[in-house]
Amino acid sequence: MPNYLKEVRAEMKHVSWPSRNQTIVYTIVVVAISLFTALYLGAWDYLFTALIQKIV
Repeated sequence: MPNYLKEVRAEMKHVSWPSRNQTIVYTIVVVAISLFTALYLGAWDYLFTALIQKIV
């Protein structure tokens, strides 16, 4: 087990971590895309629900 942790630590030093600004921008992009997708799918759900209610 201790050998595993040493290897993990060594590999983590090779990781290229994003800067603080990149992390903020990426987070904003993910939230914006998530909101857009939720609104888009919600609109289609509302449309199909209204259509089904008119048919039934």
